Amino acid sequence: MADDVRKSVLLTPFDLNGLRNSGADVTVLAVHSINPYTGQPSFKGQRIEGAVDTEAYSDFQSPPSVEGGQRPLPEISILQEKARRWGLRPESTIVIYDGDRSMTAARAWWVLKWAGLPDVRVLDGGFPAWALAGLPTTDAVTTVQPSTIVLSPGHMPEFGARDALRFGEEGVLLDARIRPNYIGGSIAEGQPARGHIPYAISAPAPDNVTDYGNFTDSATLKEMYRALGVDGSCDVGVYCGAGMSAAHTVLALAAIGIPAAMYPGSWSAWVSDATRPVITGADPF
Repeated sequence: MADDVRKSVLLTPFDLNGLRNSGADVTVLAVHSINPYTGQPSFKGQRIEGAVDTEAYSDFQSPPSVEGGQRPLPEISILQEKARRWGLRPESTIVIYDGDRSMTAARAWWVLKWAGLPDVRVLDGGFPAWALAGLPTTDAVTTVQPSTIVLSPGHMPEFGARDALRFGEEGVLLDARIRPNYIGGSIAEGQPARGHIPYAISAPAPDNVTDYGNFTDSATLKEMYRALGVDGSCDVGVYCGAGMSAAHTVLALAAIGIPAAMYPGSWSAWVSDATRPVITGADPF
């Protein structure tokens, strides 16, 4: 049963290969990006055969805004137009991969689920795992038959600044950023505040994966989150810097059967209002 839950959101390379060879209706999306720290592109010229190219920082978000933060959710009409160009259909199993520990793939997974696609999964370990498994790759660009899919927003649990404190007080609020960002501290003049939302518990999203880039086994994920108070007995909310690492943690929790809501604007939206409280240090409050 636990394996079925995990496979409902995460597929190994051999799972995906077997699904495609079985004749199942599968659409594969490759999420490419430019590393914001190194400037290096994630795409190195090879893709899984038949994969449709998408771009992490333009296709699955809108331009920054004060209320929406650094990565607001995409306008549904624009996302729908792109989904049609990608050939997405509601009856397909959509499998998403990237080249960076599923960080951008998780965001795409969350956005497409939010937009109403019923069966969206992530390739565990992404393109590196596929290539390491010795499965075929190609440099050929995929030609797609456009679809007529209709999308609508609101199909994933989400919350905003008003509900963030409620999650912390009545359930569990997880901060998926790396720990130095959670702890915060001094800032240069004119820069946004650093620290965390009151009651938030530090739970860095990179801890969801192993050194090889695949999600850690389900038993370890369950124990890791149980120690943070996440055991399925209360509501869980997740935020990060701008809604990417948080999606990764929502995906990790879904793989062990625990639903969680995401704050799409996350910290970048929270600190847009200087009256909202900011906690610094290693303690939740």
